[in-house]
Amino acid sequence: MIAPGSTAAAAQRPAHRSRARQPGAPSESAAPRPAFLGTYTSRPGGGAGLGLASYRPGSGEITVAGVLEGIANPSYLALSPSRRMLYAVNEQAEGAVTAVRLRAGGPPRVLGSRSTGGADPCHLSVHPGERFLLSANYTGGSIAVHPIGRDGSLGAATDVVRHQGSGPDPERQGAPHAHMVISDPAGRYVLAVDLGTDSVHTYWLDERRGILRERGRAPTRPGAGPRHLAFHPSGEYAYLVNELDNTLVVCGYQPGTGTLEPGTPQATLPPGVRLGERNYPASVLVSADGRFVYVSNRGHDSIAAFAVRRGGAGLRLLGVTPSGGAYPRHIAFDPTGTLLFAANQKSGSVSTFRVDCRTGRLARVEAALAAPSPMCVLPL
Repeated sequence: MIAPGSTAAAAQRPAHRSRARQPGAPSESAAPRPAFLGTYTSRPGGGAGLGLASYRPGSGEITVAGVLEGIANPSYLALSPSRRMLYAVNEQAEGAVTAVRLRAGGPPRVLGSRSTGGADPCHLSVHPGERFLLSANYTGGSIAVHPIGRDGSLGAATDVVRHQGSGPDPERQGAPHAHMVISDPAGRYVLAVDLGTDSVHTYWLDERRGILRERGRAPTRPGAGPRHLAFHPSGEYAYLVNELDNTLVVCGYQPGTGTLEPGTPQATLPPGVRLGERNYPASVLVSADGRFVYVSNRGHDSIAAFAVRRGGAGLRLLGVTPSGGAYPRHIAFDPTGTLLFAANQKSGSVSTFRVDCRTGRLARVEAALAAPSPMCVLPL
């Protein structure tokens, strides 16, 4: 990992490889686990559908297992809390979401798709009670709600809430662009991050009717371009990644009211880093114990690690680690939190890292997996 203050040239040195097993990590002989890869099917170099993969929890080695065809542009994936269903966006002009049943010992099965009522859905999540699926239409600038049946299939949308407004960046913020929608840790409120309007909306979900009712709107710094948000386990803080101004913000959160209070932005790169192109932070993760936060940097092609301070209220940049490829759009932990996977969109690769749960530092453990334009990685 490259510590703050290191030179940009040093930041491009390959991450060292580590095979040491830390306490609590799976053994090298642990049985392989499934993983799923999101991609674009309509673009050159893209995949043919939902990518199927397998990884070894002990070593971190990941290999291709096949593809589930018939799902258009499954660029983002979400697992249900019960782990029996997977949902994928269909990021296209006529946006949709697709339900996939996961079967132990058998191939996954597509149950069907439903319109999101907006263009280019780019994110989705399952409401904690597993009765509703929430999705964010990027170009449509809206949030959709779909009821989930007992078998995991989706009903027609019960609500589509369209955001209003714009931001100061004429190329990226001429209209609302909903980029993420998630529930808070208590499952009481739904938060929608809008890159186009520099804001985060808080909603209450009427579970009887499947309708969102707005409870508040938190503005960010003009031109920040908020993209993704992740909560601290305490539920009292959240970490907001701003794509356009290359920052990460610690936000205070009031679970009782759903009020989000963004703090002072801080850079996702060490001081003095020189870039040949702009850097666009993308994905943010919080460790299960709440001690560390990770952010993927597209452009710098690295993963930044932060130490959490003051019970969640502060962050300190520990350093950055090369992502092992180009344009890391998405990062994800395995269920144990001892492995981190990075989907490198432009290099067509998925990298694996060992997470030191004591120090928060990352070490690449295996050669990257070649995959067609990976947009999302979901290890089970």
